[in-house]
Amino acid sequence: MKRKKILFVCTGNTCRSPVAEALMRAEIKKRKIKWWDVASRGLNADVGGALSPNSALALEEQNVELTGFKPRQLTKEIIDKCALVITMTESQKNLLSGYGNVKSIKEICGYDVPDPYGCGLDIYRMTCNILKIACEKIIDDYILKYKE
Repeated sequence: MKRKKILFVCTGNTCRSPVAEALMRAEIKKRKIKWWDVASRGLNADVGGALSPNSALALEEQNVELTGFKPRQLTKEIIDKCALVITMTESQKNLLSGYGNVKSIKEICGYDVPDPYGCGLDIYRMTCNILKIACEKIIDDYILKYKE
């Protein structure tokens, strides 16, 4: 069975999209879903940077690891290789309007995921919780429906 890929996209690929990637990977593993893989990219990635420390702490509190993560830039090639690309905001989706495989979290869950960059740990925890709920909904509403 050919694996399909889901891609999470945010601005810098240091906070929201890598947290979503890690949470989705953990949930896919927990549910023993073998036909999907997950990655993340940034519209304006901080290539050479790292996962934000507060994102790492919020994930650690959820018992989810994302070791060795490095921010990566979004490219047309990676969008084309993905079955589903999910942006954190509607405005990010609008930037990628030429692609039929792009959805925003707002389309799926009814809300944008605000950027926690520069905020305190409590905001990162809240973002992590919002993304955890979104990942579960994405699995239930999309991933499980596309099992081959």
